[in-house]
Amino acid sequence: MIPKLNLCCFILSFVFICLSAQYVPPNKNMCIISGSFRFKGDVSWYTVNLDLPPSKRWTDVITDKKNDMVSMIQAIRDLADAFVPSGKLIDLVDKDLPLMVDTLPYPFNEEIRGIASASGVSLGEVVLFNIFYEVFTVCTSLVAEDVNGNLIHARNLDFGLFMGWDLKNRSWIITEKLKPLVVNIDFRRNNQTVFKSTNFAGYVGMLTGIHPRSFTLTMNERFTLDGGYIGILEWILGKRDGMWMSFLTRSVLENATSYESAKALLSDTKLLAPAYFILGGNQPGQACIITRSRTHSINPLELDVKNGRWYVLETNYDHWKEPLFLDDRRTPAMKCMNQTTQADISIKTVYDVLSTKPVLNKLTTYTTLMEVSKGTLESYIRDCPNPCMPW
Repeated sequence: MIPKLNLCCFILSFVFICLSAQYVPPNKNMCIISGSFRFKGDVSWYTVNLDLPPSKRWTDVITDKKNDMVSMIQAIRDLADAFVPSGKLIDLVDKDLPLMVDTLPYPFNEEIRGIASASGVSLGEVVLFNIFYEVFTVCTSLVAEDVNGNLIHARNLDFGLFMGWDLKNRSWIITEKLKPLVVNIDFRRNNQTVFKSTNFAGYVGMLTGIHPRSFTLTMNERFTLDGGYIGILEWILGKRDGMWMSFLTRSVLENATSYESAKALLSDTKLLAPAYFILGGNQPGQACIITRSRTHSINPLELDVKNGRWYVLETNYDHWKEPLFLDDRRTPAMKCMNQTTQADISIKTVYDVLSTKPVLNKLTTYTTLMEVSKGTLESYIRDCPNPCMPW
C-alpha cells in the first residue's frame, strides 16, 4: 500500500494476512452494500473549552479515557519491543521524544504536556501518539452534492497498517486498541461552538472536522518518497519551516471563517508531509480535493455538477493516477456512489457506501458523516465482520 515499502515483502504480507483473514477480495466492479455492516458503537461527545489554559483543555476527556489510552500505549511498546528487541526504540521514546515537545508550536505543545499529566502516560509516549498520524493513516473521504444543492461530507478513518496482526481475532492490534479512544469533540470559545471534530483521545491535531455552516474538512495521507518521515527528521534536525498536517487542519478549523479562506490556507501553507485535504463548503459546487506536495497544491479536483461530477472522492492515491492494485478502495467506492445516483444520495446512503467492502476493512476505526447546512457531525466506531479485507 505504501510505495516506499519493498513490493515483494508487501505482496507476501498481503497473501499471508489475507489467508489468515480467510478473505477473498471482491470483484472491484461490484458494489455490495449490506445493512449488516452497521456499527460497533456510537461515539461519545466531550467539550474542549478553548478559553482554558492549553494544559487544562483535555483533562475531562483524558480522565474518562485514561485506561484506554494506557492500554493502547502499552500495545505500542510491546510492538516496539518485538520489532527492536534491543530496547533502543523505547529508549528513544523515553529519553529523546520528550525534548521534541519544546519544538512544537503553541498551544499544541502545552496541550500535549497537559495530556501527559492527566493520563499518567509519559511525555515521550504522548508525543509519539501525536506524530503517528503524520505517517501511518489510510482513509476514504468524499463530498457529495444532492439534487437540492446540499453537501454531505463523509469519511472512513483507517489506521494501524502493519502494526501487529492478531491471528486469533483476525484483526490489527493497534486498530482495535484505538477504537475505544474515538471521541467527538465540541470545541467552544465564549460558550459558543467554534468547530466540531472526531478525534482520538490524547491526539491534539485534527483529521476530521466541521466549522458549522461554513465548511467541512478531512485529511488523508499521501504516500510519496518525500513523505512524513523526511519532514519529521528535518524537524528534529532543526529545519522547521513546514507545518504539521494535523496542526494545520486544526488551525484552519479553528480560525478560517469560509470555504475560500480554508482552501487558500490548505493549498498554500508549507507542510512537513504531503497530504490530501478534502474540503466542502456551504454552497452548491463548493467541494474539492487539494493534493499537496510539501510546498504547493497539485492538480486540484473541483466539484462540477454541470458536467456530471456531483461528488469528489479520495483514498490515498493521486486522483489522476491508478491506485495500487493491492489497495483499490477507490473503484468500489465510486461504483457504489454511481449506483446510488445523485437523486438518492443522503446521509444514510453515503454511510452505506462507506460500509461496502473493502472500503470498510479491518483497519477502519470510525466513520464520520457531516452536513454543513445543519452544522451536524455524527460518528460511529466500526467493525468489519469476517470475511473482511485486511485493508
